[in-house]
Amino acid sequence: MQKLAKFIYFKIMGWKTEGEFPGHLDKFVIIVVPHTSNIDFFLGLIIRRVWNEQINWIGKKSLFKFPYGWFFRWVGGAPVDRTKNNDMVSATAELFAKRDKFRLTLAPEGTRKKVDTWKTGFYYIAKAAKVPVVLVAFDYGNKQVKVSKPYYTSEDKEADFKIYYDFYKNVKGKIAKNSF
Repeated sequence: MQKLAKFIYFKIMGWKTEGEFPGHLDKFVIIVVPHTSNIDFFLGLIIRRVWNEQINWIGKKSLFKFPYGWFFRWVGGAPVDRTKNNDMVSATAELFAKRDKFRLTLAPEGTRKKVDTWKTGFYYIAKAAKVPVVLVAFDYGNKQVKVSKPYYTSEDKEADFKIYYDFYKNVKGKIAKNSF
């Protein structure tokens, strides 16, 4: 499966990678920016196979019921209760505590539309779970997936976010006008 994914990614799509996936770490939060198209999900599935790594995502519990639940779990999904009275940060941090290996992917833009600021849940999840944040860019402009080193959150959220935003400078999503 990895050979096929590499063939598709490198030869057919003509993409490349920059940086190294931190496969030596079992737990971290991955933020993927920009998220401008549903195609990003499929690119994520391909790059996951290229790296041959377990990468997870969360979705509402109803997605994981019959008949499609098996598929969503197979592609790394984990169900969470998204009702209003549920604390998503604590519930997600609990997933990290319960699992030996959990690499959670989130899109902090929260939508595929143009945004000026990110949702900050990923940051508080990483802080609560005491895991690093890994930055991943799906840069359609340069046809590459770019990966940062792991960053642990500090007590200076503003400084942390400056590092994050700088990493994504000049990165273009599938729909470039919606890029962060």
